[in-house]
Amino acid sequence: MPESVRDEVDELVAAWRRERPDLDVAPMEMLSRISRLAQRLDRVRSAAFATHGLESWEFDVLAALRRSGPPYRLSAGQLVRETRVTSGTMTNRVDRLEGRGLVAREDHPEDRRGVLVRLTEAGALVVDAALTDLLDAERRMVEPVDRADRDQLVANLRSLLSPRP
Repeated sequence: MPESVRDEVDELVAAWRRERPDLDVAPMEMLSRISRLAQRLDRVRSAAFATHGLESWEFDVLAALRRSGPPYRLSAGQLVRETRVTSGTMTNRVDRLEGRGLVAREDHPEDRRGVLVRLTEAGALVVDAALTDLLDAERRMVEPVDRADRDQLVANLRSLLSPRP
């Protein structure tokens, strides 16, 4: 992308540099763009999921089950870890998805007190269709960036997200 292309973050950073020249606002140049990109991505994802009658949280649960591989079932604890929500929130989510016929609860074969959540055939169909649309939308989002730059951006973002010693 040409250097002459400016966006709203350039204006924000320029204003802070003018008003607070004593501060290094350089991190804003990257992180404000990441924040705005995350907001755009949320809108794109929500639209892709809505086409299939899903909320983002529903897709998250169904996708975790689908990624788990056959027989596409996980314990509630595993779902909590996969989706990063509380156990109370997960119980509510499973109840709602079960009510829609997208998941089913099963007794845990090795733990009499435990329950497994299984992706139903209807759940698999809807999550697969939503994933296809999501990937198409995400591909359109990243198209302006050439492959080598995308690879470098992935590496840089991985560095930012890696735990620090």
